[in-house]
Amino acid sequence: MQAAFGTMDYIIDTVSAVHPLAPLISLLKLNGKLVTVGLPDKPLELPIFPLVLGRKLVGGSDVGGMKETQEMLDFCAMHNIAADIELIRMEEINTAMERLAKSDVKYRFVIDVGNSLPSRY
Repeated sequence: MQAAFGTMDYIIDTVSAVHPLAPLISLLKLNGKLVTVGLPDKPLELPIFPLVLGRKLVGGSDVGGMKETQEMLDFCAMHNIAADIELIRMEEINTAMERLAKSDVKYRFVIDVGNSLPSRY
């Protein structure tokens, strides 16, 4: 992360567990914006000095409706933006939940429903 220090205009933080915001804030350029959409079960600590001195903003958003979601997907497709995920089958959900409890997660889990269900034909 040190190589990316001060290089980002915007960061969308999707983590829903308690985590430090300072490392993310340090990645922002002057006037950068951090938007958090994850909902941790406990408050996050917000370091004020880097915000004020770097004229940085922190905000939150509940993920938009169908229209906003489609616009975001279209934008990502147009700009070749993809998420880092770990694709799991439905039968791996219990293992994924155990890994979440142990903080043994690198990327967001996405369930591959289409390849998990038995074929009808």
